[in-house]
Amino acid sequence: VMTLSLLMYPVLRSLALQLHSAITGSYISGTHSIAFINCLNEQIAKDIARAIMDKKLAACVNILPKSSALYFWKGELEESTEILLLVKTRTSKIGELSNYVRSIHPFEIPEIISLPIDQGNPLYLKWIEESVPRD
Repeated sequence: VMTLSLLMYPVLRSLALQLHSAITGSYISGTHSIAFINCLNEQIAKDIARAIMDKKLAACVNILPKSSALYFWKGELEESTEILLLVKTRTSKIGELSNYVRSIHPFEIPEIISLPIDQGNPLYLKWIEESVPRD
């Protein structure tokens, strides 16, 4: 019984949080995420952003202007200019988003990282929820 209780805890906690959220209208921390994706240039960034939106993998993709990047690649210090995409989506879509972007991105190892959204404007978070289909 003790082992079963420990194994069921994450599921029961998730269900309790979802029920609480449905009753109170409150946001469950981590339900949505922001993914960061770097691109070589503006055209590639726009192409990837449009592809993400066409696949309904995000509610919104911001394309931020050029930034300088310093990084090690194959043992050498490199410097480049990159365009950053900020992708707002459901946390449950991050794996699918990452797989899709890797399949279309020209970099050998594209930067695709994400952070969960802890809090925010409830109306905006609801909009993300409505804009990105469930799994």
